Amino acid sequence: MNEFALARVLHVLGVVFWIGGVAMVTTVLIPAMAQMRSPSERMEFFGRIESRFAPQARLTTLLVGLSGFYMVHILQAWSRFAELRYWWMHAMVLVWAIFTLMLFVVEPFVPRRQVKQTDNRDAHKKFRLMWRMHHILLSMSLIAVAGAVAGSHGWMPPGN
Repeated sequence: MNEFALARVLHVLGVVFWIGGVAMVTTVLIPAMAQMRSPSERMEFFGRIESRFAPQARLTTLLVGLSGFYMVHILQAWSRFAELRYWWMHAMVLVWAIFTLMLFVVEPFVPRRQVKQTDNRDAHKKFRLMWRMHHILLSMSLIAVAGAVAGSHGWMPPGN
């Protein structure tokens, strides 16, 4: 197997693992948390899950970013970022950048005690916001994946 094929395999596996995890959190874990009675119960549950999932998400986003960069470099495809017909490449980078920012910058620096000291009304609002944001990020991710699969297999608007 050549290096490009290996990069593509790692890229696709990383995306499957990463976005699959986002889908599970959004459609299974957060709805399960919504059924819990108290904000403290939700926080404890989320903390246990996140402590295992976050390192995996960080690893896969790193893998996806590096393999994607490598493939664009090998293909000398940088000019595609200047063409709207390759919108799916922009979408992939945008989704990757948002998740990378969340996983490597925002999450590690949000003080846990600040989250724990939230009153019940505020906790409910923050929980609903988190759920909404997960739905938005999952939707963006699925659009990027669909566009990337279609675009990389020749299904894109004609152009130069």
